[in-house]
Formats: sequence, C-alpha cells, structure tokens
Amino acid sequence: MGVAGTRKKSSGARQGASATDATVRKASRDDKPKTVSKTVPKTVLRRAPRAAGQEAAAPKTQTFMPAPPPSAANDDIAFVALSLPEPALNESMQAYFDKCMEKLGFIPNVLKAYAFDMKKLEAFAAMYNDLMLGPSGLSKLEREMIAVAVSSQNRCYYCLVAHGAAVRQISGDPSLGELMVMNYRAARLSKRQRAMLDFAVKLTNEPWAVEDHDRERLRRAGFSDRDIWDIAAIAGFYNMSNRVATATDMRPNSVYHAMAR
Repeated sequence: MGVAGTRKKSSGARQGASATDATVRKASRDDKPKTVSKTVPKTVLRRAPRAAGQEAAAPKTQTFMPAPPPSAANDDIAFVALSLPEPALNESMQAYFDKCMEKLGFIPNVLKAYAFDMKKLEAFAAMYNDLMLGPSGLSKLEREMIAVAVSSQNRCYYCLVAHGAAVRQISGDPSLGELMVMNYRAARLSKRQRAMLDFAVKLTNEPWAVEDHDRERLRRAGFSDRDIWDIAAIAGFYNMSNRVATATDMRPNSVYHAMAR
C-alpha cells in the first residue's frame, strides 16, 4: 500500500511538473519578440507604380540625338567630284534620258556624268547598249556577272553598287549579287559561269598572262569564239569604266542600294 501510494504521488508530481514546465515554456515563447516571416508576398516584389506626372524610362533603343543622314544622302546631287559644264542634251539623248525615266524611274548617274559632252555620252551609251543589251551568246545575267566580277577586282564603288543590284534583280537571288561583289569563287556557279569569270578576272589582273589554253578552256565550257570576244569586250569596257568612275569619284544612285533585296 505504501509503495503504491508513493508511486501515485510521484506520478502526480511528475504531471504537475510537466504542466508547470509547459506553462514556463509557453510564457518564454510569448516573451520573445515576434519575427516577421522572411517570405515576401509576390505583390511586394512587383515594381511600384509610376507616380502621376513621372516620365517613363526611355527604351534602350530610343535616342534623343538627331539621326545622322544616310551615307549616300548626297550621292544623287554631288555624283561626281569634277566641275564640268552644264549638260545641254541633244534630241536623241533627251529621248534616251526620257526612256530611262520611263523604264527605271531615274537616270543613272553615270549618264548624267557623261552628259557634259554629247559625243562622249553618245559613244558611252552606244557601247553599253551594244555590249549589255545587244544580241549575244551570253545571257544578260552572265554579262552583269562579268561587270561585277571585274569591278570587284578594281574595287569600283559605282559599278559594284549599280551592277550588283542588276545581278540581284535579274537572277532573283540577292545572295548571288553579294557573292559577285565579295568573291565570285564562293558562289555555286556552273562550270560555264566559273570559266567565264575566271577569264574575265585574269584579263583584268594579268592581261599579259592570257594564253591559248585560257581561250580553249572557254571553248570546252561551251562558248563560241564570238562569245569569247564578248566576254573580253565586256571585261575591257568595265575596266575602263571602273577607272573613270574611280578617278572622278562617281557616285551611284542611292536607289540602287535597296533594289531587289
């Protein structure tokens, strides 16, 4: 009986002690300063609304500086670096200029540059029309490709821009025009076209080195002797035109830059 009574007492004491400890712990927790949860509601992380009257930040691409004029802005006005007499077109050349306006919508600056002398203008226009538009075993595209490949060797700004546009327009392939300007060897050309351009470029860079085997290569590629004459004549014409254009700082019409892209 005594032992049992002692156990009950001890058990009651322990229960009392436990209750006391729990009360102490609760009080201790209540006494500690409460902390705010570190989890920030999503709404707090949102950007604060702009105050009334406050300007929005300008986009990175926006600029308040005046935009510079296009690099070709004056090329349709100051298209040659020489002070030449004002043109007085004769009847045939006036008709030719009118035809250019009708078909192209503009007059190529090279024609305006030659217009100070009717004989020179007529001779230039006649040679151009015969070589580039007249009957030939070469297609119009092939003739324009020669013009660009030769002009690329001579780094003629006028002819690269004008005839690069022509290649893009005739071929319907903008990348071909770029390849002709930069490096025709990188283009996927037919054997015929590659032989034609190799000959024209060799005639431009090393005319003294052209020999029978160069002409024979053209024949094997399918060109007739008349075609070989035309390749040589076109290459010669653009070598001359490149040098005149560069010597006079002739500028291409600005419209060429965006054509057929």
